Amino acid sequence: MDGAKITIGDHVWLGANVVVLPGVTIGSGSVIGAGRIVNKDIPENVVAFGNPRRVIKNIEQDK
Repeated sequence: MDGAKITIGDHVWLGANVVVLPGVTIGSGSVIGAGRIVNKDIPENVVAFGNPRRVIKNIEQDK
């Protein structure tokens, strides 16, 4: 998996010291808490943090 592509969508916020491992996709509009290691894909429009890192809530979008 070394050298696998990392994909980060539009309008993503990464907290300080976030590490994104190879092969991971972070969906558009998501927020990743500081100091997290992202080793699995993150869906769009969610807040993810904690130890272990997990999706905490969905972000509602104004349309």
